[in-house]
Amino acid sequence: MHERNFEPVLEILYEDERYVAVNKPNGLLVHRTRIAEEKKEFALQMLRDQLGYQVYAAHRLDRGTSGVLLFAKSPEATGPLVKAFEDRLVSKTYYAIVRGYTAHKETIDSPIRPDKDHKHKAPQEAVTHYTRLATVELPIPVGRYSTARYSLVQVQPETGRMHQIRKHFAHIRHYIIGDRRHGDWRHNQMFWEELHSPFLLLHAASLELVHPVTGQLWVIQAPMPQNMHRLCLQFGWEEALNEAGLTAVAVGL
Repeated sequence: MHERNFEPVLEILYEDERYVAVNKPNGLLVHRTRIAEEKKEFALQMLRDQLGYQVYAAHRLDRGTSGVLLFAKSPEATGPLVKAFEDRLVSKTYYAIVRGYTAHKETIDSPIRPDKDHKHKAPQEAVTHYTRLATVELPIPVGRYSTARYSLVQVQPETGRMHQIRKHFAHIRHYIIGDRRHGDWRHNQMFWEELHSPFLLLHAASLELVHPVTGQLWVIQAPMPQNMHRLCLQFGWEEALNEAGLTAVAVGL
């Protein structure tokens, strides 16, 4: 839909002697993968070049998702983080703009089938909690409707399956805007053509976990991308953003 050239410097959200967290832009892969061999920019390599030494990804974000991405500075420091994610000891908070008016609050408890490359695997347990923060009805026809409705939702996945949030919102037919694989192309196209927004509107806003070394509660937060923040203001959602603490803007993303 839309290719991006990234600045050579990633926004660092947190850093100590063992760990570093960055705000990953939309469209940037975490690391090299055979499914996107044409790509030349990756968060892991960019951060390595930026810092001057090797880093190790503790978890993943989809290419289209922006937000908190946590790395370790050594293989030894990686283990506790990976285990924390596997043991569901990390609280993750996302924000998304989705099609339609969602329920005020809901838990999506629906197993997820692996993607095509892993068809032989059984469906995996997957649980996602969400809360609707705001809604808007735009006087723009999409499909057979004369207006278009959208919701801003706060999302907290309990499990961490691949594409879980995107698949779960597709399951309840409240597709995340900008999702080309699991979304609704008509709404994606409208956002691109009418609202100049070609990106996936899913942002990993915060991670909360116990720091493996200090034992203290560790909260890492990422400002919302400029494009998504602009849309929220355009839709009159400033009060919802303020209540969620999402007033900061990641300039240029």
